[in-house]
Amino acid sequence: MRRLRQPKVNSFSMSESLNSRLLPPPDVLRCPFSCSLPGKEKCSQLPISEHSKNRLLCKGRTTCLYILYVLAYRKQSNSGDKAYVLKGYDRHGKGLKEANQVDIRKMYSILNRHQKKTGFKPLPVVIIGNGPSGICLSYLLSGYTPYFKRESLHPHPILQKKLEEAPHVSILDQDLEYLSEGLEGRSHSPVSLLFDTLLRPDTDFGGTAESVLTWWHETDRAIPHLVLGRNPPGGAWHSIEGSMVTLSRGEWMGLPDLQFKDWLRQKKRGLRNNRATAEDIAQYYQHYVMKKGLQKNFRSGTVVTSVRKVSAESISNHMQEDLQKSDSLWNFTEEGMEVFQVDGFVKTVQGDKEPFSIYAENVVLATGTYDSPTWLGVKGENLSYVHHQLSALEEAVKNNSIGITSDPVLIVGAGLTAADAILFAHHCNIPVIHVFRRRVSDPGLIFNQLPKMMYPEYHKVHQMMKEQSAACAGPYECYVSLPEHHVLSFGKDKKCIFQDKNGYQKAYKVSMALVLTGSNPNLSFLPNNGIDLAMDSDQPVNPKRNPIDVDPFTYECTQEKGLYALGPLAGDNFVRFVQGGALAAASSLLKKANKNPP
Repeated sequence: MRRLRQPKVNSFSMSESLNSRLLPPPDVLRCPFSCSLPGKEKCSQLPISEHSKNRLLCKGRTTCLYILYVLAYRKQSNSGDKAYVLKGYDRHGKGLKEANQVDIRKMYSILNRHQKKTGFKPLPVVIIGNGPSGICLSYLLSGYTPYFKRESLHPHPILQKKLEEAPHVSILDQDLEYLSEGLEGRSHSPVSLLFDTLLRPDTDFGGTAESVLTWWHETDRAIPHLVLGRNPPGGAWHSIEGSMVTLSRGEWMGLPDLQFKDWLRQKKRGLRNNRATAEDIAQYYQHYVMKKGLQKNFRSGTVVTSVRKVSAESISNHMQEDLQKSDSLWNFTEEGMEVFQVDGFVKTVQGDKEPFSIYAENVVLATGTYDSPTWLGVKGENLSYVHHQLSALEEAVKNNSIGITSDPVLIVGAGLTAADAILFAHHCNIPVIHVFRRRVSDPGLIFNQLPKMMYPEYHKVHQMMKEQSAACAGPYECYVSLPEHHVLSFGKDKKCIFQDKNGYQKAYKVSMALVLTGSNPNLSFLPNNGIDLAMDSDQPVNPKRNPIDVDPFTYECTQEKGLYALGPLAGDNFVRFVQGGALAAASSLLKKANKNPP
């Protein structure tokens, strides 16, 4: 495992003619790592030019870490910073692939900006997950600061009075508990309700009042951070079929200071029944990151495999040994201080996995719940025709492996994803057997909670569930509803056994099965899968039944200081409300960094 180390860099000017393949002058920089080089001088005694010329390796690593992390430089010109990349070499003397070359704007700014004369400190914040929660927190940590807009009038009179008490003080620096007291709405989080009503004052009543916030970019308050994610910025929205429409209204999908409807208008597109497509949402989040200049903090294609607390003293000692009594690269001012070690790998374009290791004072969990679909735990569920994602059905239709004449597709579940699968199959005239545990009239069923006028397609599915049971034929062809049934087993011959509430069993032959009963967060990178962090530490983390236990006004985990949880992990399941968690976390992190004005 390779640690992302931060070498000390001596600044120097580059000539106008310098290009990406030329080396800096000899003896300008020297490698700080004491590497054993057979028949050669110590790595730290060689000019960096000798490293590249002789294609030297440091302690058997892929290439000299100094080449990877230092041999790229900024060139100042009238047109601004221009990045230069110098090729390193692998252990076989061949040039590194393009994906593994180093861009100064990425590596230098992230790895070296925390340098002090006496050494380095760990990265202040690492955010795991680059969906709406991670993007919003990155925005707030980048110096974008919300203030109450003078002469604005909020429809909530008590909140208006509170906001007028200190209009010159940022919302991030005010008492969030005081401001959110007495607010009511569709979230259990007081800070989520506060931020939502500041951004969209009367949206729940169909109003279109503008936000009462104004945003200032105060760069001196920015906190260095990294946002790690598997997908491009937007997270799981890139994994959802693009034509699917959101459950929430389109305007509720926007992030601070860039309304979604304004972006959509620029694209000359509109909403469908006030709702947006997943494709538009994913593109909007990518655009937001670029528009706000956050891309330097984002690392896509990264998979985190471990997050654990380690002693800063042990890191410092390890570094000291590696440098053979030279000055340590790490400077920890507090004795006995612990930091988080974040390990993982980066997926390159070529499919390779480059391991990394980062140290951070604070880690924010913003991974959502889309990664790990729920399994039934029954016999045969691992057979090849049993799937747990809607995309499998879409792919099968695309490949013509199922069609109108196929055996029915089994769909298990009574949530919105199952409904989307039914609608898709119905549109393609594919027969469906629908199995779910609840009664159709169960008030906990999501369809019984949605306004019929706003969600006509889901209302149609609900009608099918009620009127087209196996015991009573209805008007809908190619669809059979089996309420209050559960799956007993999946057979190798594609025969599935179900059982009803009275214990009677039924068998159906299917072409494929989709188990769409929800998803759980994948927290395998945490000790004990994060169970110790949950409200009920005897049960797995679940966004609806057992979220991570956090302080409601900081979103810091009650069981692990320095660790934060946002979004579904903390019980906030809608984009409009996850932003409040980001506000709370940013406020807390600013206080830790002493970047709150007096």
